[in-house]
Amino acid sequence: MATFTLTCIGDDRPGLVSDLSETISSHGASWKRSQMARLGGKFAGILLVEVADDRADALVADLTALEESGLLVTPERTDVPVEEPSLRLTLELLGADRPGIVAEISTALAAEQIGIEELSTDVREAPMAGGHLFEVRAVLEAPTSTSTDDLRSMLEAIADELMVEITLSDAEGPA
Repeated sequence: MATFTLTCIGDDRPGLVSDLSETISSHGASWKRSQMARLGGKFAGILLVEVADDRADALVADLTALEESGLLVTPERTDVPVEEPSLRLTLELLGADRPGIVAEISTALAAEQIGIEELSTDVREAPMAGGHLFEVRAVLEAPTSTSTDDLRSMLEAIADELMVEITLSDAEGPA
């Protein structure tokens, strides 16, 4: 089996996901995992797809040809790594929006060898206070030797500097 990570982007319109899924299905490929969203008038996504080795080249050709209909798909052949045991945590952040929040948090996590498995962010209006609130939800993958108490203390210190609320908890669901 060949495994591909696909990135795709196009002007948002009805039928983009249908075009993509029909192409994948027509080659007997399996749509394993994805995250997609409409952002700024564009539709963007990342997908993990598996296909029989003898059909991989044809799938790549047809996915690339979707650019003619306005969907740029970039397939990258990937090997699925053997999963190492890890500690999965959920980080939630809420605070006044300002530049640099993601940079501060991600830099601190990287310094502790903690990966970000999933990340979603949003900005919304602050009720009754004016301004905007920045929200983060991340699933983290940490070495099993990570002390959650030490990590929580480090994140609380950063939260104080940034004047945001950070919550760290065990992640739910499979790794």
